[in-house]
Amino acid sequence: LKSYLKPHHLRRDYMEQKPLLLDIKHGFNFRDLGSYKTLDGRKIKEHKILRSANLAYLSERDVNYLDDYGLRYDVDFRSISEKEVEPDRISNNVHYHFNPVFSEDETRSTKKDQETRYKTYSKIKNAGFEDMLKAYKDIVLTDGAKKAYRQFFDLLLANDKENEALLFHCTAGKDRTGMGAVYLLTALGVDSKIIHQDYLASNIYTETVRAKKIADVSGMGPVMSANIKALFEVNEAYLNHALQLMKDNFGGINNYLHTELKLNEQEVSDLRKIYLTDK
Repeated sequence: LKSYLKPHHLRRDYMEQKPLLLDIKHGFNFRDLGSYKTLDGRKIKEHKILRSANLAYLSERDVNYLDDYGLRYDVDFRSISEKEVEPDRISNNVHYHFNPVFSEDETRSTKKDQETRYKTYSKIKNAGFEDMLKAYKDIVLTDGAKKAYRQFFDLLLANDKENEALLFHCTAGKDRTGMGAVYLLTALGVDSKIIHQDYLASNIYTETVRAKKIADVSGMGPVMSANIKALFEVNEAYLNHALQLMKDNFGGINNYLHTELKLNEQEVSDLRKIYLTDK
């Protein structure tokens, strides 16, 4: 456990390839994955793949901005309860796809989930961290999560028209969305170092939200604050835990994509034709 708890920091000026931030006024962690380079020298096209936190509080201006940006597919990784409490706001031009990774929100990102866990988090050190490790284990190993990410790839393959973008998201846009980005960027041939940087960048773009969550429980003691911090951040230990599970059980992430998410070589080739520029 101690090795997992080493601090991991990522600042904007340390990032080799910076994400393209979207000009969203009433939302956070909205990014275009375009411009990331692949190992063979190509780049991901802009206005094709977007990742974000939830879309429930978008203003009319934000909805129109995304419409003009080319958004045509909205892939929602959240649970039924999350969707019902905070439904997405999108234009009529966008096809909505409800695609839950978990039947319930295992990342504890909703207010209801936080409240039910307060007693545990106020007393038990590292409880939040351990819950996040379990959530990532379930992302990798459960049949429901595998089905959701396979459906994600099906929708990515359907997004083959020029000037049309697909957005995928969960509540905070960091865990279920983060792993979706890891899978996709791996399939597209992006360097693993850049994939890790994209994953960790959520700590930059959720900083304000995370700080507020921690401030809300600051009067409940340091154990509670540390546990809430663990829930509302990404940590390289979470990603490494998922990658190690793939290595131990399936021979690595590339094998996992082929054997568990059923992504074949032709589909990988098609994804690269759709999303990458020519050399």
